[in-house]
Amino acid sequence: MRVLSGIQPTGRFHWGNYFGAIRQYIDLQNDNEAYYFIANLHALTTVRDAKLLAQNTHDAALDLLALGLDPRRATLFVQSDVPEVSELCWLLMTGAPLGLLERCHAYKDKKAKGLTADAGLFMYPVLMSADILIYDADIVPVGEDQMQHIEVCRDLAGSFNHQYGETFVLPKGKVLPGAAKVPGTDGEKMSKSYNNTLELFEEPKALRKKIMRIVTDSRPMEQPKEPEGDHLFELYSLFASETERNEMAALYRRGGFGYGEIKQALAEVAERFLAEPRRRRAELASHPDEVRGILADGAARARKKAGEVLLRAQRACGVK
Repeated sequence: MRVLSGIQPTGRFHWGNYFGAIRQYIDLQNDNEAYYFIANLHALTTVRDAKLLAQNTHDAALDLLALGLDPRRATLFVQSDVPEVSELCWLLMTGAPLGLLERCHAYKDKKAKGLTADAGLFMYPVLMSADILIYDADIVPVGEDQMQHIEVCRDLAGSFNHQYGETFVLPKGKVLPGAAKVPGTDGEKMSKSYNNTLELFEEPKALRKKIMRIVTDSRPMEQPKEPEGDHLFELYSLFASETERNEMAALYRRGGFGYGEIKQALAEVAERFLAEPRRRRAELASHPDEVRGILADGAARARKKAGEVLLRAQRACGVK
């Protein structure tokens, strides 16, 4: 099966990115033909600083490689290094119904809030469709909030196939099993939009300070507490072993502890978990040419497949 997914370089990756998606991407590279791209074209809808976008893109590559994405088993590349995707996007745009795009939640939600929505946001689902279709992807692992975009992709591909003959593989969205819903420092879903993130490769001292500021309730120390549903326990469980989780759950139910104790334990298990990826990242950062070479090789492989599909679509609709 060919698996494809992209991740936007809108800022440094946080715990929610890893446990919600990246961990599953790494697992999927083992038994599938995997294509993973850094979606810098999509990021242009929110990041308008050229130097920042370039740095974020490089940091994203370092992070993904350090976390375990293996370029020998998966194709890793930058979205803009495959210009064929933009050409395919235009072909799909010519048949994309306005009503379908107007119903897409990212655009609709922004309009409902009275915020300015540009054409890039409006056409975002079409570019996402081109990203998927141009590699003949069978499976697209996504969060539940992205399933609508997979349906849009299938609609556009089906319409094109009906108009011009069988051209595109119709992909299937796959909500990732085991993907964690990671709470942020305020107990809400961890998101850069909420400014409540804990970054994966933040310096340990700075990360520990953030952890110590995590919002908790005001129940007295001696009161027993149910661990399930407690966001501090949920964060601890992401990194802890099964034995450690069971011991922590027993402590919660027994009571007689302070949240500061749990936060210290969380900082320790997180530092232990991230120590090896942190070491790998530092090694990769000291060899930037090697990282650029990995991305260039990935783009070359991606362009080979993208060129085949684009030509197929161009011939189908008569522009070649």
